[in-house]
Amino acid sequence: RCLRVLEGHTHDVRSVSVTPDGLRAVSGSDDKTLRVWELETGRCLHVLEGHTRWVGAVSLTPDGLRAISASYDHTLRVWDLESGACLRTLDGHTDSVKGVSVTPDGLRAVSASDDHIRVWELETGRCLRVLEGHTSIILSVSVTADGLHAVSTSHDNTLRVWELEKGRCLALTCLSAAGYSVALSSKLGQVVAGTSAGQVLQFEIGRAHV
Repeated sequence: RCLRVLEGHTHDVRSVSVTPDGLRAVSGSDDKTLRVWELETGRCLHVLEGHTRWVGAVSLTPDGLRAISASYDHTLRVWDLESGACLRTLDGHTDSVKGVSVTPDGLRAVSASDDHIRVWELETGRCLRVLEGHTSIILSVSVTADGLHAVSTSHDNTLRVWELEKGRCLALTCLSAAGYSVALSSKLGQVVAGTSAGQVLQFEIGRAHV
């Protein structure tokens, strides 16, 4: 059953993420804002403003204190969830940023845009490296539980596994259609991907990568 409807956004809501303590949620919308919600009451705690185009994805740090948003304005922003302040803007992408995932230590973020992935140092906002190999728009990215690898899916009908430290592509899997989303199961050592063909595909990439 639906417990409540959290109202406030004025356009499509493209992403939502829950803090590790389960008490708050952060949503990103085509109204160019993010909202921080208190789940127990449904109250909006903060409206995070600053992006100039749609917010396509949001990822939270493991301590639940920061949110990293990815936007169609080609930037990412780091937000303080306690105050609602924007701490810094991550510039470097030249197209809409479709996906973002924070490493388990909360120190880095991995973002996906046109045909490349960027690894960011959150404390400084510095881009540590650029991961290249996809030949079309990257739609989703997820960091592994050990923080050493990332998995991405793209409009080029491939799924790639990356080594974040060296920026190498370790594995490439061809899909039957564009890869729209990706999720990881560290327990099973598997990758689950959703495609534009209406499929949910399950891959055994190996526990060393997942």
